Amino acid sequence: MRSPSEFGDRLDGVSLISTDVFDTLLLRRLRSERSRIVEGEGLFARLLSERGVSVAVDRLVELRLRAQELAHRAVNMNGNGEVRFLDITRRQLKVLGLPEELASERLAIEIEIEKRSLRPNRALAARLRQSGLPIVAISDTSLPAAAVASLIDHHHGAGLVSRIYSSADEAATKRRGDIFLHILAAEETPPHRLLHVGDDAIADHEVPSTLGIRTLHLPRARLRRRLSRAHGAAAEARRRLDRARQSHTRATSTPGTSESFASAVLGPIVAEFCLRIWLYASQLRKDDDAVLLFCARGGLGIREAFERLLDRLRLPLDTPRANLLISRLVAARAAIAKRSPAALEELSREFRGSSFADVARALSGRDRDLPASWSEPFKQGELYERCETPAGQQVIDDIDAQNALFLRHLKQVSAGSGRLVLCDTGLYGSTQRLLADGFPELSIETIQLARSNYKGHSEEHFPRVVGLLVEQDFYDPFKVETTVLRYWQLVESLFEPALPSVRHFREDAAGDVVANSGCVRRESIDVAASNALLRDVLAYIDRIPDGATLLDDAERAWPRLKQAITRPSLTDLQALDVGQRSVDFGRSGVVAAISGSSGNALARLSAVRSHLWREGAIAREFPHLRSALLLAMETGYAVRGLSAQWLR
Repeated sequence: MRSPSEFGDRLDGVSLISTDVFDTLLLRRLRSERSRIVEGEGLFARLLSERGVSVAVDRLVELRLRAQELAHRAVNMNGNGEVRFLDITRRQLKVLGLPEELASERLAIEIEIEKRSLRPNRALAARLRQSGLPIVAISDTSLPAAAVASLIDHHHGAGLVSRIYSSADEAATKRRGDIFLHILAAEETPPHRLLHVGDDAIADHEVPSTLGIRTLHLPRARLRRRLSRAHGAAAEARRRLDRARQSHTRATSTPGTSESFASAVLGPIVAEFCLRIWLYASQLRKDDDAVLLFCARGGLGIREAFERLLDRLRLPLDTPRANLLISRLVAARAAIAKRSPAALEELSREFRGSSFADVARALSGRDRDLPASWSEPFKQGELYERCETPAGQQVIDDIDAQNALFLRHLKQVSAGSGRLVLCDTGLYGSTQRLLADGFPELSIETIQLARSNYKGHSEEHFPRVVGLLVEQDFYDPFKVETTVLRYWQLVESLFEPALPSVRHFREDAAGDVVANSGCVRRESIDVAASNALLRDVLAYIDRIPDGATLLDDAERAWPRLKQAITRPSLTDLQALDVGQRSVDFGRSGVVAAISGSSGNALARLSAVRSHLWREGAIAREFPHLRSALLLAMETGYAVRGLSAQWLR
């Protein structure tokens, strides 16, 4: 392990020293970030109470954690910029309808907590002073340089460092290396004459070394890192337990009619989802050149709810938004043009038991006179080979023509933006996966309500897909948000307007690109015209008094949604049965959420697995055994959830 005593061997030819701050110049006491956040928000809640504003500490903590997490996800997606503490705090205040001026007071609280959570590295400070060289501090932190300066001065006295470079101020980081380039230019120092000292193997050693900068790596003891993680895990476990108890206490039953259920339960959950879209999108900077694209069909309903929430809570957002004519079929065409394996995998799942002609018909958007051999059962490994035949070339020509029209539409709605942020319902992110393969030159990411690998396919695209409410592969009774995975068709039905899925494009008389689904510009359609659930959700959003009420309502709504989906009453069945759902992917078939069953009890029980909403089917088919059967099903999911946590 290296130590500050190695300084003497590394100073020859050095004219400037830069030092990392946290865990290097200032050492962390054995206290996790999570516990510091809880303390800070507790003190902030007390300050607000003194000003006549009552906000629960847990509400502040949860909002801080979500805002911080989503800001980091947005930054890490394209590696640009940095998360700033003041931005996170201002977003908290905006949601709660409080003055932004309070952010400076919250920063003062954060600084005081950091002072108590740090201790000086006196051995390193002594070596720095003895060197006689100018010293600058550099830190990847959400705190501004002035705050970092106050911490250094508090523990080491004034004058130890001449300047401080904070990633929050510079919008550049050590891990990316751009902040080192900035320092070299600002300090007019060539790389080989700078010595950088720090604890992180990548940010403080590997990255600067590749730039020609000398380094002295001072790693933290592994035991301290593990103890810190354990402290954080314990703090988070306590917080989640407290939240679960409070949520159970707050949970109240709500009326069961379709209208009242949508208002009281689905409304708050949708509003919470839209709030998280805003938290993510708020981190998109102007120089990100980003645009939010809401994917037809489900994204159209999401956008309407989102725009209304922004208006209701007066949440600012400069990022341009548009509706996008897209479907998995459209995205698959783009991927097929690039001979993507992902497209074959998707087609194999969707067209299981179908023929090559069925696939060709969907991809072409019309009937083609194909040889008899195309009536053979579809096999994904043979599709691209068949595309090389004269008949297959006709299909490829159709695909290329459709891709060209779609690309024109995409460029039009994105207005040349370099960062395309798709907004959709979820789950697997097939559209993201296929579009990324089809247009590798574009920067595409997706934010959606939930992300789940229910298909068991590759997760290579998952780093570009964010599940804003859920990121898990299966329903876990101990995580209430995963309830949506039990009956995902409810989510899809909630957001989709009465429009057909996008299947094919054409050029109209004016030379514009249009689709079979018609115009999807926000001002041109009423997304809730034939969707009573969405209409009532929008009505809830239109009357939200403030963000705190929204979050309280959502916390009460989740347990009620779980009860309605996993232990439905007859009233819940009426409220949540979405009827028939389209098969989609260029096909005209439909499937019922709860299909009719026949035969004896054993046959009907065996058929439960074929229903989209299995719990609903049990409640309808076995009213007298409903409680026992649903309890057995829930117990099975609980055992699986505990097993997964144990193995993890």
